[in-house]
Amino acid sequence: MTAESAPRPSLGERRRAALRLDIAREAVRLFNSQGVSATTGDEIAQAVGISTRTLWRHFPTKEGCVRPLLTVGLDAVTEALRRWPPGTPLVEFLAGACRHGTLPRADPAVLDLIRMTPNEPALRAVWLQAHDDALPVIAELLAGRVGGNPGGLRVKVHAATVNGALRAAAEDFAARYAQNPDASAGELAACLHAALRAAAEGLPY
Repeated sequence: MTAESAPRPSLGERRRAALRLDIAREAVRLFNSQGVSATTGDEIAQAVGISTRTLWRHFPTKEGCVRPLLTVGLDAVTEALRRWPPGTPLVEFLAGACRHGTLPRADPAVLDLIRMTPNEPALRAVWLQAHDDALPVIAELLAGRVGGNPGGLRVKVHAATVNGALRAAAEDFAARYAQNPDASAGELAACLHAALRAAAEGLPY
């Protein structure tokens, strides 16, 4: 059983999302070139061509500006899970979706951002919060698959396992291909497949 696709956003919502992505990309560019602490909200707003007041209407902090880039991939995964066909193992489905272009290609700006998170606690917090917010969505999709309870411990553990594997795969790919911006979807799929396989093995300790 698969969940129905979410309704298409309105034109206003799509424009707002596009602006938020523009802000996120400029924030990452500035953070990467001059450091997070040295970058101001005024500079991010100026780079996008909006007022600082408008920037703060969209994001409460300068570090929070990057969140849309982090949620794009997670949103794509959850949307793919809504189309997960019966009888197909989860590991094979997600790796295949990445390999065959169902999931978006690795965005260089996202990879730059993920590489910054180990040394920038505020960015790390945004990265982890994005995954934490995705947990109940993943749990609901997994629960719907088996007719279970999204709040049940077993489903919550499985959702956390999938979520953790997605995060570990993204971090591994970002670190491994730092010097290769043209890394293919197949290479990203290999990282994702390895992470999900490790998760599916359980705890051998």
